[in-house]
Amino acid sequence: MATRCDIIHFFIFSIALLSLLSSSSSLAVNAASKPHAFILPIEKDPRTLQYSTSVEMGTPPFTLDLVIDIRERFLWFECGSDYNSSTYHPVRCGTNNCIQAKGTDCITCINHPLKTGCTNNTCGVQPFNPFADFYVSGDVGQDTLSSAHSTTRARAPSNLHVPAFVSSCVYPDKFGVEGFLLGLARGKKGVLGLANTAISLPAQLATKYHLQRKFALCLPSTSKFKKLGDLFIGGGPYYLPPHDASKFLTYTPLVTNPHSTGPIFDDDPSAEYFIDVKSIKVDGKTVNVNSSLLSIDKQGNGGTKLSTVIPYSRLHSSIYRPLVNSFVKKAAVRKMKRVASVAPFGACFNSRRVGNVPAIDLVLGGGVEWRIHGANSMVKVNKKVQCLGFVDAGLEPGSPIATSIVIGGYQMEDNLLEFDLASSRFGFSSSLSLHNATCSHFRLL
Repeated sequence: MATRCDIIHFFIFSIALLSLLSSSSSLAVNAASKPHAFILPIEKDPRTLQYSTSVEMGTPPFTLDLVIDIRERFLWFECGSDYNSSTYHPVRCGTNNCIQAKGTDCITCINHPLKTGCTNNTCGVQPFNPFADFYVSGDVGQDTLSSAHSTTRARAPSNLHVPAFVSSCVYPDKFGVEGFLLGLARGKKGVLGLANTAISLPAQLATKYHLQRKFALCLPSTSKFKKLGDLFIGGGPYYLPPHDASKFLTYTPLVTNPHSTGPIFDDDPSAEYFIDVKSIKVDGKTVNVNSSLLSIDKQGNGGTKLSTVIPYSRLHSSIYRPLVNSFVKKAAVRKMKRVASVAPFGACFNSRRVGNVPAIDLVLGGGVEWRIHGANSMVKVNKKVQCLGFVDAGLEPGSPIATSIVIGGYQMEDNLLEFDLASSRFGFSSSLSLHNATCSHFRLL
């Protein structure tokens, strides 16, 4: 028969065991709920060729469809009469957040009633519209960001709730906000900046959730039938059916341009993403170009950077012309029939004779090669004609360009691209079609 002492000992042991199980369960829940990465869907607009994603801002949630720009420093959006958030707080002049945003002035709200996005003694910045090529005036504020999707496993999304997210809102002037949004795809409310700054979306999420300082893009070649690409923030796995595409990545160093090259010119290094292109090959043969243009000079000119707002890669004339000449010669060997050029392209071919297209290789720092296959080099301009999808930047009006090569969105589609900021390296997969995968897929969110 159990003694009273035995019963007391059993009771104490039971309480301790329940406490331990409860603690373990709590730790397991916390570990499971802590995200290690986030995924946002990417849509391609067929008319403007812009890439966009959606988030929600404020309380109640205000839906924002935003164009993705890896050059812009932060998220900015128009905040008209529909944006009245109870969780909005202005960033005051002279604060750390204002300094990180590189505030340009201190705003007072004279022409509008005081409201969300229009307050006095507020940090002011100049967001950049990359499609109309002008600056707008915006306030810096903090609000709740939501509707992103976190991943605790390969693709197990849950809602994201980020308080005090720093962004800039553009308040309509007497001419209306449409002027500020000129050139953006229909229905888009602003720009999602992914540049290498302290207040870009990847940087803020990495700081708040102790994530890896990296993000990855998988730009879709089409969004027909609701097929979407992915923006991964915080690292892999990069699950692209049927693979984790992390294993397809090859790495090259990211290059720091010591001079500002973005919309705002200052004394800081560029926040854009540069890679070191050593040479260019067509079907394995090196193209004879002015090699000095491939390096960044003391003034910050030259070199190669990446852009999500430029549809097709732009090349300095001294690089573009030799590349086109080499491609045309190799195309002739393959019996591709050249036809009249279709602007803005310089080399076009009869679609019926376009088969095995000459491969273009970018030879990068570290001795690796980024191969641009036919799907990323040839653009179908109509049923009868396909053109080499590169543009002579030197032929554009008023286009003395500082950067020699700007790799555009079309050349990056259906490639997994990782921007590892902690290790200062750029990962690329080349075309995922080689692995029976694509960036244009159905999302089960």
